[in-house]
Amino acid sequence: MQPLSDWPPAPDALRASPFPHPVLHALHDLSRALLFPTYWALDQLLGCCAPRAPPSRLGTLRAAAVGSAALALLLLLGLPLALPGLLLWLPLQAWRRPFCYQPPPRCWVPPPPWRAPAEPARCFVFLTANLCLLPDGLARFSNLSHSQRRAEAISAALLAGLRPSLHRATDRRQPQPGAPCGVLLPAVPAGLDFVCLQEVFDLRAGRRLVQRLAPSLGPVLHDVGTLGLQRGPYLKLLGSGLLLASRYPLLRASFRCFPHARREDALASKGLLSAQAQLGTLDGRRIVGFLHCTHLHAPTEDGPLRCEQLTLLLEWAEQFEAESGQSDEAVAFSVLLGDLNFDNHSQDHAREQEHKLFSRFRDPCRLGTRREQPWALGTLLSTTTLHHSVANSPEMLCRALEQEKGRQLYLAGPPQRGLPAHPWQGRRLDYVAYRAQPGGLLSPEVEQVTFSTALAGLTDHLAVGLHLRVSAPP
Repeated sequence: MQPLSDWPPAPDALRASPFPHPVLHALHDLSRALLFPTYWALDQLLGCCAPRAPPSRLGTLRAAAVGSAALALLLLLGLPLALPGLLLWLPLQAWRRPFCYQPPPRCWVPPPPWRAPAEPARCFVFLTANLCLLPDGLARFSNLSHSQRRAEAISAALLAGLRPSLHRATDRRQPQPGAPCGVLLPAVPAGLDFVCLQEVFDLRAGRRLVQRLAPSLGPVLHDVGTLGLQRGPYLKLLGSGLLLASRYPLLRASFRCFPHARREDALASKGLLSAQAQLGTLDGRRIVGFLHCTHLHAPTEDGPLRCEQLTLLLEWAEQFEAESGQSDEAVAFSVLLGDLNFDNHSQDHAREQEHKLFSRFRDPCRLGTRREQPWALGTLLSTTTLHHSVANSPEMLCRALEQEKGRQLYLAGPPQRGLPAHPWQGRRLDYVAYRAQPGGLLSPEVEQVTFSTALAGLTDHLAVGLHLRVSAPP
């Protein structure tokens, strides 16, 4: 164990390159360069097929037709490069570790280590957000576009979370003493410590996020996923879309891909990203925290598959903690973040709502099966109103969601067979759940849950935050 003076500690098992040898890394970069022209042309062609307002002039229609023809030609011209690129890329995946680690620059200043019990308690702030940073053509089907520009704007909004922000209560009724409260923010919560992002599928957008976040936040795990030919058989062409940034040093990490998928999710390597962070020391012991980031299967009708994934991620999270934990460590928290793709209202999701996961991890927004806290908000925005001026302004959207009429307009409603909740809260798909170590020395307690409109106009989800206060024994 590193002495306290050695702060931040060096990661035990993380290295910058996902490959064991630089030659393999260079070959992987070459394979991606060969595939890029075909990938770009196909992506742009998909964007041309996305639904949009009908062109008002014949000239616009002709220009779109000419552009599509040019893209089709470029696609054909790129195929002679794409074939050797694919044949090179596929076998290299057998040597590739399923994530990239971006170490912080030398100028990075981590938070001071938590020295317990001299410092009796410390608050940690977590944030999860689904960014819909798909390849640009696919993003247009969700009424979004310009993934790389959105990545730049998202980075600025997240970094603003390192500064103080104003809080606005989501419900005027005061919670019971000792109960967590929910607040609605036009910005991301202040003092971010851990950020888990989903649907960072576009690699160029992901690199922009990493370049902006690493100098200020700290180490980043990105380009996460087990790609290539997998059991099933499946051909995984997209990663998991997960990205984890931490202000505290990361010691270990692992990723495991869900073994089954259907429909469009079969191309993505969705799974569980787990990481261990060092937070400080307690009586000579290392204080650590565990983070588990995920994004479950999307199609609403595939509830049994999501239940299988919930069971697997719970098993994998416990395995990772058992393998990473040491007898001389004090565990501050274990936190699960991500888009679980089911809500706590709809009858369609009855099996997921009753899963044993919620007996192991505590969801502060949940009172029970199909019972939400009165201040809880849905996190999925309605795609039909994404281009409204209100939905593109963090302040205006925040004010609109304070009223039930605004929530009905800008938050997505239940699936076809579901009945709307009263009062209207929308569909909460994004979760931040936590648990303490059984019999542990440290006690986590929720101070606040936040729903943020800071990414209005940049994605189709609200960001969800958690303020977790961890206390040491006196």
